[in-house]
Amino acid sequence: MRGVTGRLMLLDTASLYFRAYFGVPDSVRAPDGTPVNAVRGLLDFVDRLVKDHRPEELVACMDADWRPKWRVDLIPSYKAHRVAEAHEAGPDEEEVPDTLSPQVPVIEAVLDALGIARVGVAGYEADDVIGTFTGRARGPVDIVTGDRDLYQLVDDARGVRVLYPIKGVGTLQATDEAWLREKYGVDGRGYADLALLRGDPSDGLPGVPGIGEKTAAKLLAQFGDLAGITAAVDDPRARLTPTQRKRLTEARPYLAVAPKVVRVADDVPLPEVDTTLPRAPKDPQALEALAERWGLGGSLRRLLTTLAV
Repeated sequence: MRGVTGRLMLLDTASLYFRAYFGVPDSVRAPDGTPVNAVRGLLDFVDRLVKDHRPEELVACMDADWRPKWRVDLIPSYKAHRVAEAHEAGPDEEEVPDTLSPQVPVIEAVLDALGIARVGVAGYEADDVIGTFTGRARGPVDIVTGDRDLYQLVDDARGVRVLYPIKGVGTLQATDEAWLREKYGVDGRGYADLALLRGDPSDGLPGVPGIGEKTAAKLLAQFGDLAGITAAVDDPRARLTPTQRKRLTEARPYLAVAPKVVRVADDVPLPEVDTTLPRAPKDPQALEALAERWGLGGSLRRLLTTLAV
């Protein structure tokens, strides 16, 4: 990636096409009757995002591995309940609706023909790609995701915010540090510690038994961060209740590995890509063929018009 200094928008692509799939009726179909609701829904999302926020750079970040082995080795329950089929040699297969899976290659082909940068890196989740792009950016960053895990990247000083879809992408919650403090009592840096203490059943993270969100926020306010909390466990003068001390002591093995699992990577080996928002399709012929084959109609036309402005 060349040094990005303008406004960079990073899409958590799978999060958005899942939302499109469930938000757009499956009666939206290609001429041969194949559902294309996720494809057209995602194009409509991108159109609205570009129209409303006018990024200068845009990257569709992909899950090359939605359940990386290095995370599973540390916490075996990580996303285990979402495995459709386990593979020794490569990434496990995720449970995905039957009519969504065939749409993903179409989405990828359309993004490539448009010339929108699409980045996935073997062994890493889209979150990690987003974290690394965010760390390298020299200008403001908008992260578009339906995954609260990425709140940990919010940083007012660097102009990093999360745009969290509430309804489609027409209604977005602009998450900054003030919003995080009001909602959770932590800033972006503290959100990962809050999440690992509280746990997250949707990701198979057990958390510390008996430590819920409010208690986690109070402990972080009192001791600063996870390191401060674990140091307090060893300090008999620290103001922990006997129950809290016991629970945190028993959770030491989990607390030793959870930060690496919960915190997004910031050192992903990103490929060299042109992240500039395209004004015209990179491959007009391929795009025309895709539009005809999959009946992309008004969704694609609207996005092309928006990009050209």
